[in-house]
Amino acid sequence: MIIGLAATVVALALAGRRVRFLYRVAMSGQPAPDRLASAKDNVGDEVKGQVVEVLGQRKLLKWTVPGLAHFFVMWAFIILITVYIEAYGALLTGLDFHIPVVGEWDALGFLQDFIAVAAFLGLVVFSVIRLKNSPKRLDRKSRFKGSHLGGAWLVLFMIFNVVWTMFLFRGAGVATGNFPYGNGAFMSHLVGSALKPAGHDVNEALESVGLLLHIGVMLIFLIIVLNSKHLHIFLAPLNVMFKRRPDALGPVPPMMSDGKPIDFEEADPDEDTFGRGKIEDFTWKGFLDFASCTECGRCQSQCPAWNTGKPLSPKTLIMDLRDHALAKAPYLLAAEDERDNLPEDVLKEAGRPLVGDAESMGVIDPDVLWSCTNCGACVEQCPVDIEHIDHIVDMRRYQVMIESSFPSEAGVMLKNLENKGNPWGMSEMKRAEWIEELNFEVPMVEDKLPEDTEYLFWVGCAGALEDRAKKTTKAVAELLHIAGVKFAVLGPMEACSGDPARRLGMEFIFQMLAQQNIETLNDAGVKKIVATCPHCFNTLSNEYPQLGGTYEVVHHTQLLSHLVETGKLTPVTPVEEKITYHDPCFLGRHNKVYSQPRDIMAKVPGVQTQEMHRCKERGFCCGAGGARMWMEERIGKRINTERVDEALETDPDTVSTACPFCLVMLGDAINEKKSAGDAKDSLEVVDVSQLLIRSIKGEPAPAATE
Repeated sequence: MIIGLAATVVALALAGRRVRFLYRVAMSGQPAPDRLASAKDNVGDEVKGQVVEVLGQRKLLKWTVPGLAHFFVMWAFIILITVYIEAYGALLTGLDFHIPVVGEWDALGFLQDFIAVAAFLGLVVFSVIRLKNSPKRLDRKSRFKGSHLGGAWLVLFMIFNVVWTMFLFRGAGVATGNFPYGNGAFMSHLVGSALKPAGHDVNEALESVGLLLHIGVMLIFLIIVLNSKHLHIFLAPLNVMFKRRPDALGPVPPMMSDGKPIDFEEADPDEDTFGRGKIEDFTWKGFLDFASCTECGRCQSQCPAWNTGKPLSPKTLIMDLRDHALAKAPYLLAAEDERDNLPEDVLKEAGRPLVGDAESMGVIDPDVLWSCTNCGACVEQCPVDIEHIDHIVDMRRYQVMIESSFPSEAGVMLKNLENKGNPWGMSEMKRAEWIEELNFEVPMVEDKLPEDTEYLFWVGCAGALEDRAKKTTKAVAELLHIAGVKFAVLGPMEACSGDPARRLGMEFIFQMLAQQNIETLNDAGVKKIVATCPHCFNTLSNEYPQLGGTYEVVHHTQLLSHLVETGKLTPVTPVEEKITYHDPCFLGRHNKVYSQPRDIMAKVPGVQTQEMHRCKERGFCCGAGGARMWMEERIGKRINTERVDEALETDPDTVSTACPFCLVMLGDAINEKKSAGDAKDSLEVVDVSQLLIRSIKGEPAPAATE
């Protein structure tokens, strides 16, 4: 008893010291009152989140085999608490202790033994997965590339120790007659039968030794967990509790300083926090994200940048931020007048720039930061709800707005947005030229929206100014006209939604454009909007409310699907083509619109659909998001080429999508494939609205016309 209690006191003291240290480090960051308020105001959602994501392991079970293994190991941690209650009871009162009331129920004994055996089998599965996917064998193709592999094996070994020491002292208890459960505790009785021939005295000694070993393993395990990536055992429920709760990935949060949104009319870069320029600029929720990372690599395995040879791994980005935070912690926690006396290695760590190349010893390399397409695959896959994109955008904000450091070609885009209201720098009068190519009148808002107008058609910069995207714009306008939907456009009054500026990190230009558009929309009395660009759709519906612009926004595929479903649009002419559909990231993962584009194609006679192997939640990016549309792709394989290679595996006649950016990126890659003789000349990429109008009007495919 003395040994067990002494070890417990020492371990709890060390654990308490570590917990206090981690708490102080996290609290050295910026406040995040919105997270506390959200958790308080959404108690029902919080309970549901804990049940579904933590206890139910929803995200982990998307990968069935490792998900089930983790499910049983996680539940072993919970259920085997009862065994430790029994162990401490035996330590304090005697080996014949049992939990009052339930401590003799066979059902509990069975559950304890079952979950321990299931956890052991889970360890076997984990070991096989790690050996099969070893970075030594697969290099970048391994999702464990960059993870702390030694620590993972140590934790697996410690869980194994928990299991065998448990069965040692329980089996010895069976042999000595101190075990409270009947045959329901099947494995304990099996071990007891094997130990019984050793005699009562030997088993009594084994029971005491096994008891101390079981407790000792748990105490050592506790210290290891608090000092390793497996801290997620305790932090994952908290991270789920305080996560953002948008519909899907939704908006980028507004720029915050000291817990308040930044007002650019009054903001002072010398006083306010503009993005994240150093580790302490992250909020405590950011620190919680860093410490919650399990290093499982699911985000890395789905990242389009990583999969095309670029240096960005969402996993290692989070790990690097965590490691830097812990290394800089003594500096963060020291009083200002004591910092000069800190060890040299701490001062060296404190002096590292958050973003910088190898020569400057930056924590995050610029090529890592600018490789991100904001596709959201990392956030979608993360089992502990880490918000990678938010942190990347915040670091970009500091680089763009304070350091003026970003890819040069993006600077042209920003100047065009500021001066012309669109990324291409074209005249605002060109926004209405597509209307002249239609044979019916499209109302244009001059002051107020006409009273009988149901939707404002938000055309977007690409839809108005890019030749390929204009085909979608005209198709949607014609479909709405055929269906009898009253709509109008802003024409020259429309400016860029601001998405490229915000995703690049230039929040000032985003807010300038957004406030201009909100004023225009409000003055016109707009309530409902239909948009063809998922980036505009996401910005208008999810981000404009941050600035006071709240509208009912639908994507054109949602509206067209409804019109087909209600019989207002009827596709009749067969389109005898094999078609594969590409999910736009800002329509799919960011807003969970997966079914409507597919529903439209399903209603078009003759269409044969074939999914790519990465689709829907696991869809692969086209490479245009995160303002990458206006940045050169100089490292590794082009993302759009990788995606088209996947499309070609389905041997399609047509590639369809529902985004003007995707239309351009996939179209460029397909043209390259055609030039190289790797794709048939008739292959085209079209918006689903073009397929629908072709069937409704009985028009032949453009390629056939040519």
